[in-house]
Formats: sequence, C-alpha cells, structure tokens
Amino acid sequence: MQPTGRARARRTLTTVSAGLGAALLAVCLTTVAYAAGRPVDDVPVTAPAPPPTVPRAGQADGWAAVPAFGVDGTTGGAAGPTVRVSSAADLARYAGANTPYVIEVAGRIQASGMVTVVANKTIVGVGATAEIVGGGLQMGTTTRPGNNVIVRNITFRDAEDDSISVHNGSHHVWIDHNEFHPGYDGSVDVKRRSSHVTVSWNRFHGTDKSMLVGHSDSFTGDVGYLKVTYHHNYFDGSNQRHPRVRFGEPVHVYNNYYRDIGLYGVVSTENAGVLVEGNYFADVAFPCHSASGYADSGPGRLVQRGNVFVRSGPCETNGTVAEPGSSYAYTLDDPAQVPQLVTAGAGVGRIG
Repeated sequence: MQPTGRARARRTLTTVSAGLGAALLAVCLTTVAYAAGRPVDDVPVTAPAPPPTVPRAGQADGWAAVPAFGVDGTTGGAAGPTVRVSSAADLARYAGANTPYVIEVAGRIQASGMVTVVANKTIVGVGATAEIVGGGLQMGTTTRPGNNVIVRNITFRDAEDDSISVHNGSHHVWIDHNEFHPGYDGSVDVKRRSSHVTVSWNRFHGTDKSMLVGHSDSFTGDVGYLKVTYHHNYFDGSNQRHPRVRFGEPVHVYNNYYRDIGLYGVVSTENAGVLVEGNYFADVAFPCHSASGYADSGPGRLVQRGNVFVRSGPCETNGTVAEPGSSYAYTLDDPAQVPQLVTAGAGVGRIG
C-alpha cells in the first residue's frame, strides 16, 4: 500500500530533521573538540605561533632581532675572528672585508670622511676610551650591503658628515651604548630602504641633527622599509630629530630620556607611523609634531601613551600606528624611573 501524501510529508520532514540533527551534532562535536584542544578529522587545525621572547642582555633586541630578508637576527661578526685596530687604515681594512670580523677599537682613531662597513661586522670599543674622531661609519654601498652590523661602546666626535649612516638597503643593524658629540650632519641616520635597526642605550651630548629616518620627502622608495626601534637613549641638551621620521612604520620610540631639548623631540611626517611610549620629557617645549607636519614635510601619524611630561608642552598625535609588539617582545620600564635608569646605563663603558 502506497503511503498517503500526508504520510510522505511526515517521512520527508523526519528525514530532513534527522539530517539537520546530524549536521548540528557534527558542528557541536567539532566545537567541543576544538575547545578541548583535539583536532577533528578533515578539519585543518593550525597551532598558534609561540609569543616572541625578549632577547637576553648583550643581544640585539627590537627590530634588529626580528627575522626578515633571510636573516634570523643581528649577530654582527660573531662567526669570524677578533682583531684589534688603532688606526683608520686598519679599521677601514677590516670593516670593508668580505668576511665576518669582530673589530675591537682601541683608543682614539682619527678618521676622515666615511668608513665603509659591509656585512657581518661587529665594531666594539675597548674599555671606555675608544673614539672615532673626524669621520664616521657608513653601512654599505650601492653594491656591497651593510647588513648584520653591530656598533657598540664607541664615542663619536666632530664627524665631517654623519657619525653613523645606515643606508643603501642595509638591514639588521644594532647601534648600542655609544656616545655622540656634535658633528657636521646627523649622528645616526637611517635611510634609502634600510630597515630592522635598533638604536639603544646611547647618549647624545648637545647634538643638532640627532637621528633622521627617511632620506627626503621625494624618496618614496622608503615606503615599506625603515622599521626602527629607539629605546633607553639619553638626549642630553640636544636640539632636534629624536628622531625625525618620514615614511617608516612602525617606528618605536620607548623609554628614552629627553632633557632640555632645543627645537623638538619626535617628528612623524609623510605618513610615517610612530609609537612614542613610556618616555620622559623634561623641559621640552614641543615633544612631538605629527598632524601639522614639520617644515616642508606633510603630516604623519603618531600615537603617544604612558609618557611623562615635566615642564614640557603637549605631544601632538594623529591617527593610528601599527603595534610593534606584534613583531617583537619588549619590557617597558616605568617612565617615572627612566631618568635614573638611562643616566646610569646609557653610553660607553657600560656593556660589561
């Protein structure tokens, strides 16, 4: 006997309901399995990436520690032999060699112009008396990159051009525990498609053009590069560019001590993205420029949080900035303690 139309409808409804119930049960089981941490057949499961860890003391941190461009971090010349130099000629010889070196600078080196530093070098001062006077260090050339370079524990004075210039696409550079006195141009400049640079625990004595990021307003080739970290630096009576940024993002400026600054603290222009975090500004009339641009440069983006301002003006903010903490781990010190920490720890003779 054939089922009636009403019976067929009930059977169809029952079949559909059973199918929906099975599907709902499968979804529930999948959800429960995920919650319990158990994979389910035919459901792709990707384990979360482990969080980044803060590098040990004596190792590069910030952007210089982030793997990129086929490099895992910044180790300098650790793979090569150690040599000690006391003349400009020997410094240039080993800094420009095609093999790794740890180059120890002993005493004062009187240099002229820029000494070219190519890949896989560590240049470190001996004790607290190593100086480079009259000249500066240039990371790489247009044909020989200055990647994976460390510069530590050296005093720079009276440079005829920049004291340190990171350019020509150099990446993974760590500039740490140095001291900079006034020179003709910049103290530490990062430009021309360079990236993954950390500038940490340095002291700037009355410098003028302290730190530039980005070559010029017209050099848009810098877009997508210029990832730089600045932390625990002591700007002692310096004038401007702490740093001045074009195009780079994110540029991370944290736990620095600004004391008695001339023109301004930090500038973000040409759509750069700068995070200014946990710094201590004392007697700084203009801690930050961003939304209004600066000089002939168009506006940039700048976020400030957790800074201390003492006898200082407001920090001009604008827009949003990518979080550097999504790329590397860092420990933010209490900004109220930054003057004590930085004055005690920044500069030469303090690397152990």
